[in-house]
Amino acid sequence: SARTVKTMRSKHHTHTHTHGAQDSWELVEDLQGLTGNIQKPEKQEGLLLKKRKWPMKGWHKRYFLLERGILTYAKTGTDLKKGRLRGRIDVGLSVMAMKKKSMCIDLDTEDSIYHLKAKTRDLFEQWVTQLRHHRTFRQNEITMEPPERPLQSDPTANRRETLNTVTFLDLSECESALLELNLLLKNMEVLHRTFSAPAINLLQVGLFACVSLYLWIKYVFMFGLCIGNKFVYMLSCYWPKSTKPIMTQMFSTDQEVLVGSRPLRQQVSSESRGSIPESLSEFFDAKEYLLSGSSSENEASDDDSYVSDVSDSTSVEFCRNENGNGNNCAVTRRDHLPSTRMNESVNLWSILRSNIGKDLSKVAMPVQLNEPLNTLQRLCEEVEYCHLLDTAANTHDPHMRMVYIAAFAVSSYACSFTRAGGKPFNPILGETYECLRPDTGIHFIAEQVSHHPPVSACHCKSKNYTFWQDVRWKNKFWGKSMEIVPMGVTHLELPGFADRYEWSKVTSCIHNILSGRRWIEHYGEISVKHSTTMGDVSLCKVTFLKSRSGGLNANEVEGMVTDSNGRVIHSLFGKWNEALYLGKPPSATCIWRANPMPEDHEQYYGFTQFAIELNELEEGLKPLLPLTDTRFRPDQRLLEEGDIAGAEEQKERIEVLQRERRRVLQENNITHSPRFFK
Repeated sequence: SARTVKTMRSKHHTHTHTHGAQDSWELVEDLQGLTGNIQKPEKQEGLLLKKRKWPMKGWHKRYFLLERGILTYAKTGTDLKKGRLRGRIDVGLSVMAMKKKSMCIDLDTEDSIYHLKAKTRDLFEQWVTQLRHHRTFRQNEITMEPPERPLQSDPTANRRETLNTVTFLDLSECESALLELNLLLKNMEVLHRTFSAPAINLLQVGLFACVSLYLWIKYVFMFGLCIGNKFVYMLSCYWPKSTKPIMTQMFSTDQEVLVGSRPLRQQVSSESRGSIPESLSEFFDAKEYLLSGSSSENEASDDDSYVSDVSDSTSVEFCRNENGNGNNCAVTRRDHLPSTRMNESVNLWSILRSNIGKDLSKVAMPVQLNEPLNTLQRLCEEVEYCHLLDTAANTHDPHMRMVYIAAFAVSSYACSFTRAGGKPFNPILGETYECLRPDTGIHFIAEQVSHHPPVSACHCKSKNYTFWQDVRWKNKFWGKSMEIVPMGVTHLELPGFADRYEWSKVTSCIHNILSGRRWIEHYGEISVKHSTTMGDVSLCKVTFLKSRSGGLNANEVEGMVTDSNGRVIHSLFGKWNEALYLGKPPSATCIWRANPMPEDHEQYYGFTQFAIELNELEEGLKPLLPLTDTRFRPDQRLLEEGDIAGAEEQKERIEVLQRERRRVLQENNITHSPRFFK
């Protein structure tokens, strides 16, 4: 067994020595196959530096203990002895990488990432050696057959285990459940009282709450709280009857909000009119036209006036019925994708193993990892709950306006909860996306303004507000997790109050990326800054809490709105994937709640109803869009239709053509200028 450890050490050292010339991440290989009994490694403990992303960014001293392949840590050695642990990971189940020059060690598990650093070379070598030994020991222990269960169970032990399991539930979970129940009961009472004249904001809370209410009641029953079967029966009978006329009223809203909006197509030549391109070259020809057009100082062509007139009338007709009598009509949108997600396995580890600690934006990925949406369309998803901005634009209290804007900022993350399994397509340089929604009154435009680094810009206008942002993402892979660090600022203007708001996005992390059970976590702080030429100034800070061990407080957010003097005016709490509340328990008010997911959404990439509609290309819409629009991309369309082989082929062709176009631009010293953004 001692010989086995020595062999593994020599193997690792050879691997390290080969790549040690550069200060790049070196992967420590896993144990291959059974090796018999391996000698138990010595216990290792002491101080190391641990990196924190947020809060208190930087390196902090922590006391670590490594025993039998399990690494635990606390703030000090005394805290560790008293059981005040900050974290615990199984080294055998983690991916280990290191940088010899900077003396850094990275351990990535399914749930967390440990960035560690030693102060001295000797300490670094000591910890690396021990971590290798403990990984080998632990991995061998895992691969061995598990011990047989006793034939006869111990009733006392079973009761004790059951009791421990029940008491493990955090009291905060119970408190949250009771709070949710209390709020939903109040909302139902309000809805019942206002049934004759329902208000949209109350309906949004009540209608989307009915299923959750029933589930929470069942949850409370589990804890022995007597609510009564009669109430559950009343609930199941009451909601289906009451929601039908209310839903009818909700969807009979004005459909002609965007009659005066100018589609993006009006801003390019009328020669680019046509249906969906039949070949990839046509898609790139349209891009080439935009590139040459954007290089010119002329912002309008000779026939701009003609295009404007025709496009305006076409836009109006699209929002009206076919008879042309001007009566309002609802646009019928699809409620599912053409094909479910195709299950084809991909050896992701073979692609990512050489890219630990690197930016993945330049790494080509197989199309099976994609979802049939584009990064530009993902930006459009952020305005799904734009009604919050409409509410803010009609709220005179500046601090309450800030509450709704903070809720809007949080709501943009809700769609990511069921989407950890796929990545959006990367837009090519000059690609665009336009979305006009008569139901919400928005006109959204997005463009890929830079390729390396990849930068996307978007602009969304409504009669009540203007919203725009430019975003660049840095993606880093750590062995089992991928961190997504956004850079850029989001802007919002409310002209009615001369208000301007700015905020930045938080860090996202997709855990367990190498298996099918991926899940996403957001952590950091959104600081919404407010400037105005009239009225009081507000500031809001919303914290996305990092999940504790065992998944407690998962997805939770908390925040506060303060005035110019720093005095707290409002408190916020909730979950970024569910709802946001104003106030303190138990008298809090629901400000925002996520829309219910479509049936069988797991089979359709985890898409929300809003996401399902984004890539739809209706016949009446085709002549209104430039050929650079994302909806015309053949690889994305083929994936949506379930043709993985065709999508992969088209994706490779697009990547080749994009590299060729970039080479031509560089050889001719031409700098790309965005068409619709400065």
